[in-house]
Amino acid sequence: MFFPLVPSQGTLPSSWMEIVDMLERGIRSMELGIRHGFSALMSMLKYCYELGVRYVTAYAFSIDNFKRRPEEVQSLMDLMQEKIEGLIEKESVVNRYGVRVYFVGNLKLLSEPVRLAAERAMVATAKNSKAVLSICVAYTSTNEIVHAVQESCKEKWDEITVLDASGLGYGLIGLKGNGKDDEEHLIKLADIEKHMYMAVAPDPDILIRTSGETRLSNFLLWQSACCYLYSPSVLWPEIGFWHFFWAILNYQRKHLYLDRKRKQS
Repeated sequence: MFFPLVPSQGTLPSSWMEIVDMLERGIRSMELGIRHGFSALMSMLKYCYELGVRYVTAYAFSIDNFKRRPEEVQSLMDLMQEKIEGLIEKESVVNRYGVRVYFVGNLKLLSEPVRLAAERAMVATAKNSKAVLSICVAYTSTNEIVHAVQESCKEKWDEITVLDASGLGYGLIGLKGNGKDDEEHLIKLADIEKHMYMAVAPDPDILIRTSGETRLSNFLLWQSACCYLYSPSVLWPEIGFWHFFWAILNYQRKHLYLDRKRKQS
């Protein structure tokens, strides 16, 4: 694929995030919207990988979608299983471009067939190393943050328990402190970020939100502080190459500003 219009001397993003809202208002058929939306996602993946964007993340299914009617949720699960299984077919985009696939989120909320299909896809692509596709399913950013804090507390508590049992805990298990300044917290930022679902990819450079929406829909709230938000008015199934091109061009225009903000944070 040839990109004659993409400026070759500008900085290109390494991490690209998309809110793939296949259930957007205005789509008459949910199933048709999902099928067309998945096709649009595959096209965007090809554009990204051809241009050298190594990390792509798609927000495919929010935890909030479980609040839909049971028959709708089941239909969504069936379609999701079909599309996941298609990802690892021999001629799929994933295999053609050597993409490793991660499914990110509270996966235990998924139906068993979908969860098993996701696990098979992750195992089948584990040796791929040219690019990474992270698919957020059963995901919200608030759930991710709570999960990371809980895991960090559990990990730190286990460490303190082991130290206390060996006599090296200095009373920490009794919350008496160890004589150091109160400003030195037991749980640090790095501890929490290590346990984020999205620890498998760097923070995004570009985040695309279609339909002209500027809200993030509880997606990557922790990671998106210094990324460029591109919000075309088009619905997701209609997104195409020119939207991709303008996203790259506008990112290059704003890159220096965003880079300064990232370094200041």
